[in-house]
Amino acid sequence: MVKRVVATEASLALIERLKAKHGTALMFFQSAGCCDGSAPMCYLIGELSVGRYDILLGEIGGCQFYINQSHFEYWKNTQLIIDVTSGSGSTFSLEGPENVCFITRSRLFSDEEWRTLPLLA
Repeated sequence: MVKRVVATEASLALIERLKAKHGTALMFFQSAGCCDGSAPMCYLIGELSVGRYDILLGEIGGCQFYINQSHFEYWKNTQLIIDVTSGSGSTFSLEGPENVCFITRSRLFSDEEWRTLPLLA
């Protein structure tokens, strides 16, 4: 089954490091821009309130991954691939002090994949 959001091995390793460091479950929210840029933001569970227009896109590393409905409309034809790059990212995301940041890459779904995806919005 094709997933709407996946993570690279580097991302999964960072997620495990952050879970161990903070001792609690994490969550992700795909930022829509402004101060955070268009980056996946990592938070402690409960640190960010999910709104009525936010969609649960899937899970990576056992962590729920959300996106706003209007932002989903822009990304709905693509699989989001969460990766890590060196350098400091947003100060709002948990990985900031690690001198790395999560980034979103994407690829278009094939026609066959598109037909199998459940509707979310």
